[in-house]
Amino acid sequence: MSTRRYFGTDGIRGRVGEGMITPDFVLKLGWAAGRVLAKGNGGKVLIGKDTRISGYMFESALEAGLVAAGVNIRLLGPMTTPGVAYLTRTFRASAGIVITASHNPYQDNGIKFFSPDGDKLPDEVEEAIEAELEQPLRTVESAALGKVRRVEDANGRYIEFCKSTIPSSMNFRGLKVVVDCANGATYNTAPYVFEELGAEVVRLGTEPDGFNINRAVGSTQPDALRQAVVGEKADLGIAFDGDGDRVLMVDSTGRLVDGDRLLYVIAKDRSAGGAMRGEVVGTLMSNLGFEHALGRLGIGFVRANVGDRYIMEHLKRVDGILGGEPSGHIICRDRTSTGDGIVAALQVLAGLKRLETSLDAICAEVECYPQVLINVRTGERRDVVSLPAVRDAVAAAECELAGRGRLLLRTSGTEPLVRVMVEGVDEGEVRRLGEWLAEVVREQIASPLGEPVS
Repeated sequence: MSTRRYFGTDGIRGRVGEGMITPDFVLKLGWAAGRVLAKGNGGKVLIGKDTRISGYMFESALEAGLVAAGVNIRLLGPMTTPGVAYLTRTFRASAGIVITASHNPYQDNGIKFFSPDGDKLPDEVEEAIEAELEQPLRTVESAALGKVRRVEDANGRYIEFCKSTIPSSMNFRGLKVVVDCANGATYNTAPYVFEELGAEVVRLGTEPDGFNINRAVGSTQPDALRQAVVGEKADLGIAFDGDGDRVLMVDSTGRLVDGDRLLYVIAKDRSAGGAMRGEVVGTLMSNLGFEHALGRLGIGFVRANVGDRYIMEHLKRVDGILGGEPSGHIICRDRTSTGDGIVAALQVLAGLKRLETSLDAICAEVECYPQVLINVRTGERRDVVSLPAVRDAVAAAECELAGRGRLLLRTSGTEPLVRVMVEGVDEGEVRRLGEWLAEVVREQIASPLGEPVS
C-alpha cells in the first residue's frame, strides 16, 4: 500500500500559495527530484509548463532546486504534458517535469513528472522523492552545479512528432475544423499540426494571458466550441484542456462527443485495418453503451480504476494499445507513451477518413445510456464516501436500479471533490438518484463526522 504524503493520482496539485504549491516547497521538490531521478543518467531534466501566470514562478523555483542538486536543465517553455513526455524520450533525459494544473482554473498549479521513457513515475519512485524531501537541502559544490539552457525548437519538434503518428500520405484537405486550445499549452502547437496537414482551421482559445486558461473554453467548457462549429459551418470541432492531455470533439450539428465515442472511432479503425491488439481499457466511468458497441465489433473491453496511469498499467499488463476515459484522456500506446490530446485527435480524423464516414454518423453506432455526473465540492479532501449514511444511500440507490444501471461515488485524486455518477436506462430515474446522492454527500460534508483523507 502506498505511503505517499505529497503525490496524488496525477502528481502534485493545489491552490497557488497554499500547502505544497509554494515557491519554497517547489524549490525543495526540485532538489529532491534531482537527487532521485538524475542519478547516473547524465543528469539532464526537461521542464515544460502550461500558460498560467504562476508557471514562471514555479519554473524558477524548480530550476534553483535542480541546479542545487547538480542537475542540468533544458527549458521547453509552454509545452503540452504529452509533448514533455515525448521530448523527454528523444532528448534521452533523466526525467521530464511539467508545471500544470491541467483542466483546473489559473489559481491552481501543480507538478507532474515523467521517467526517461516518457511514462508517469511509479509509486516507489514518488516515495523515494518524498523521502528526500524529509532531508535537509544540501547544495553541491560550485563546480558541480547544474546549467540551464532553453530548447529553441521544442514546439517544432513536437509538431513533427504529432504529424508522424498518421501516414505520411494522408492529408485533411477539404476538412474545416474549429480547434479550441483552452488558452492553454496547445495554443502554439495544435493549430499548426492540423493546418500543416491540410485542414482549414478556425482558432479558438489561442490567446493566453496567464489568467484565462480553461475559462469559458476548452474541453471542460465546450459551449463556445459548439457555437463556433455551427456558426462557421465546420465539419467538426476539437477541444483540448489546459495541458493538452485531454481531447473532446463536437460534431457538425454542435453535439458534444466524449472520450468514449472518440475511443470507439479509433478502435473501429484499428480493427478494420487489422491493427487492433488486446482489449480496450476503460474506467469505472466508461459508459455501458460504449462497452456494448465495442462488443458488436468483436473487441474486448475491461475497466480499470479512474485515472490514466491505471489505464496505462493495465494496457502494459495485457499488451494492449488503446484505452481512455469519457473525460477525454485517450491513450494510443501504439503511437506514444502517454495520453496525448493532439495525437488522439489525429487518430480520430485518420479513422474517419479511412472508414469513409463522418463523426456524426459513426457516433450514432454508440448508444450511450443516460448518465449524470455531479461534482460535490468538499472544501478539503474528506473521506465522506465511506461514512455510514453515504454507504446506506448508495445501497438504497443500487437496490432501486435493480440491475438496470450502475453508480459510482469516489473522492477525486486531483481536486477537493466527491464525484457522483449514476447511469441507467431511465434518464429521469438516473437524474433523480444522482441529485439525491449528491445531496446526501453535501449533508455529510456539512457535518463534523467525516475524517480527513490521509
